[in-house]
Amino acid sequence: MNLYLRYFDKEALVFNIDEAIDFLKSIPEIEISDDMEHDIRAYAEGDVYYPKRYKVRPHVYFIVIKTTAETMQDFKDKKAIHSGKPQTMIDKKELISGVVTRLTEERYGWYEGSIDFKRVVLIPTTGKYEYRDTHYEAICKAASGQECYERIVDYLKSRVDSRSQFPSAKGKNFRFTYLGMWK
Repeated sequence: MNLYLRYFDKEALVFNIDEAIDFLKSIPEIEISDDMEHDIRAYAEGDVYYPKRYKVRPHVYFIVIKTTAETMQDFKDKKAIHSGKPQTMIDKKELISGVVTRLTEERYGWYEGSIDFKRVVLIPTTGKYEYRDTHYEAICKAASGQECYERIVDYLKSRVDSRSQFPSAKGKNFRFTYLGMWK
């Protein structure tokens, strides 16, 4: 595993820990203590792949990044940065677009929807109001998951305090299942 080090406009791609320490010691503003050297060695030899930053003085840091790049150009082209996530993990944008597509896909029939929302309730002993996490499930006829969400929220808005808070249909607090054309 190689290391990329950067301090303002000074940067280096090194192939072992000793070269990294020598590079850092060549910069006059950076004082390498024994603890810092030990920490850099532990980072380089460890299983952690996120970039690590070290404080030089208040609001001034240098960074160390693990990479498999063999040249500085490969590193700059981001050809060999360890992503820290498995290759099978779906990109966040793809996941969100999949949720939106599934939500707006038109399939007429019965849906089972569940929603977790913040409901405003009166505490009788104190006479004050508080938010309570509330789970609600319903089966309704709709044309899409979005319409299922809208029907559930419209129903709840007519029966709970108007200050209650409802999550987005795209979030993790709303789930739905298409049951089919006939119930």
